[in-house]
Amino acid sequence: MGGLPCRPAPGGRGWRPRPTAGGKEDPARRHERLGRPTRPRPPGRLVWVHAASVGESLAVLPLVQRLLSVDGSLFILVTTGTVTSADLMERRLPGPRAFHQYVPVDLPGAVDGFLAHWRPDLVLWLESEFWPNLLSAIRRAGIPCALVNARLSEKSFRNWRRVPRTARQLLSVFQMALAQTQVEADRLRILGIGNSRAIGNLKYSAEPLPVDPGALAALTARVGSRPIWTFASTHAGEEAMAIAAHTHMLATRPDALLLLVPRHPSRGQAVADLLAAAGGLPFVRRSRGDLPDAGDAVYLMDTLGEMGLIFRLAPVTVMGGSFMPLGGHNPIEPALLDSAVIHGPHMFNFAEIAAEMQAAGGVLPLSGPEGLAAAVDGLLSAPPARQAQAGAARAVALRNATAADSVMDALAPLLSRVGIG
Repeated sequence: MGGLPCRPAPGGRGWRPRPTAGGKEDPARRHERLGRPTRPRPPGRLVWVHAASVGESLAVLPLVQRLLSVDGSLFILVTTGTVTSADLMERRLPGPRAFHQYVPVDLPGAVDGFLAHWRPDLVLWLESEFWPNLLSAIRRAGIPCALVNARLSEKSFRNWRRVPRTARQLLSVFQMALAQTQVEADRLRILGIGNSRAIGNLKYSAEPLPVDPGALAALTARVGSRPIWTFASTHAGEEAMAIAAHTHMLATRPDALLLLVPRHPSRGQAVADLLAAAGGLPFVRRSRGDLPDAGDAVYLMDTLGEMGLIFRLAPVTVMGGSFMPLGGHNPIEPALLDSAVIHGPHMFNFAEIAAEMQAAGGVLPLSGPEGLAAAVDGLLSAPPARQAQAGAARAVALRNATAADSVMDALAPLLSRVGIG
């Protein structure tokens, strides 16, 4: 996200969450969104961690691990707002003392029901949207609250400064703000969070993405020595770029294989239709249980939770969301698995990470899709250069991997205050 927007409550009186085309609502769990949890509150201390969507929820995993390790009786509730992030958390949280629920919609009844049920002892809010009813209720209840892994773009900062009284009132819920950079810490201090400091980015502390060994062995055996690249976490408009680049590459590399990975697996059929319309690119779909044959040019990986498999298989990764003005996706994930990263001009959600990796020679930035085929082909053709680039990015990630420890040190006073540790 590009900032910290304050958004109005969705809908209005009588609002009910419904499934959307993007899969952002789960009708079977709508009671959670309405502040009516059915899971019982565990006994003892409970920390509530809110992480809006996939990127934030993955970033919080190292922090969850450290919190659990300092107090053997502690429970952690992680909330997110999307089906994709909910599925990831169900599989990745280190249960049984850490578990997932959907965040309630920002309506007074839902918020009050949520807080009355869970009664958290501490709230950690990750680089997320500001929901006014939720934050106001936390403040009224006197629950200690910290803003963690905070980001605040220049545009959002300017917008907040136009309404200083509103900003100060809303932000008064936070006893501290742990920002990703000093610039952002300074902005948050100006807006009203006096105890703001730069800690670093929790995304650096993430462990390498997991993989199913059997799935990796089966797919590795199937593709053999074919030159492979992935366009990962694509959004509408980027699949056409991937198709054009791969078509160009096939002229000189007829055995090349593209792993095409839509950010939202629910778009799988739309991407399949696009591939079929392009013609000349035989493909199969992962969601149907297929494996690519020698004659397949594209493997449409429209499944969830397999990025660890994809990055291990593909020596070159093109980051989706970066060739459209969407802010990009996390380059640390492929870097930790030695896949050389190419990204487009729109990496503003990971600006500091991308800049540090670029300065170290760890990523290859492009100004647009025109040079994509040549960039991928160049890396595939030069294994030493490709490995050097991937190694430089991995070194940057490992050098900054202590962010979660720094966050824990900064949170120590709040943890002590509520009897954790």
